[in-house]
Amino acid sequence: MKVINTLYVMNENAYLSLDGENVVVKVKGKPIGRCPIHTIDDIVAFGYVGASPALMGKCAEMNKSLVFLKPSGKFLAKVTGNTYGNILLRRNQYHICDDTQKSLHIAKNIISAKIVNSRAVVNRALRDHAMRIDEVKFRSVSEQLKKGTALAYTCSNADVLRGIEGECAKGYFSVFDDMILQQKEDFSYKSRSRHPPMDAVNSMLSFSYSLLTSMCVNALETVGLDPYAGFFHTERSGRCSLALDLVEEFRSAFADRFVLTLINHRMISPHDFIEKENGVILLKDDSKKNFLSAWQSRKKETLIHPFLNEKIKWGMLPYIQAMLLARYVRGIIDEYPPFIWK
Repeated sequence: MKVINTLYVMNENAYLSLDGENVVVKVKGKPIGRCPIHTIDDIVAFGYVGASPALMGKCAEMNKSLVFLKPSGKFLAKVTGNTYGNILLRRNQYHICDDTQKSLHIAKNIISAKIVNSRAVVNRALRDHAMRIDEVKFRSVSEQLKKGTALAYTCSNADVLRGIEGECAKGYFSVFDDMILQQKEDFSYKSRSRHPPMDAVNSMLSFSYSLLTSMCVNALETVGLDPYAGFFHTERSGRCSLALDLVEEFRSAFADRFVLTLINHRMISPHDFIEKENGVILLKDDSKKNFLSAWQSRKKETLIHPFLNEKIKWGMLPYIQAMLLARYVRGIIDEYPPFIWK
């Protein structure tokens, strides 16, 4: 298992085609780059022009995913090859989806882990920057998240769980702006604006979540699970509900901390953003390249996996969690162990 080697195509006017064994990127008919297809594991294109049937067929044949996102990072479509795994795994998955209590059991594990990881981010700010933040406010949120974890793990209703998750997220984001310690005059967080993002911080959060969702879709398909049949997020046409479930475990520890690092380490500046006519704030094309370069570097950093007790790269987390979830669905392990950041 390895961290996916991803080809990101940032130009929204780019057209992707196949020339022999090479992926060719063209803008207005002129090649601007090429890459041997055997050196990459998937392709993520931020644009509207598309790709040739030959390239899509080659990606399907070689089991390499081809993902199309809007320039903002919102998912559009995906081409993928043969489904891994077997029909019995997916039958078990659908059976769990249809069983309210079994779905809730997995959802409680996932959301409890999300809240624990959010609290870990808050507590790390308390530990590392106690002199620069409102310590009383942070400790209050930490206590709220601690209680929320227990409530989520023991609740007996899916709607109640969603309410607990929403209240904990509200508490967590109430101190998010306080964790922005540098460039305060240019970067601030007031509230979550998803589609569309109306400020630079929300733009980066949405972009990170989209990248993380794409990783989780790939991971679930790799182990044979259906990324569209979730246990916490409700099913909706075109919505990769199980991938969104899995993302919850990584939001704060992976994506949120990544965005905070970019700001606090001055790896991003207000000049990296453009405001559209409708007020939407997006990263400029060249800035997206720097953002993605930092994202790829982040994926290569290591940690000790709390369940496996092995050193892994952050980029492998979605694949390991998808593998553990598949083992639980198959009945190989008695409980799904969600990712808990320590």
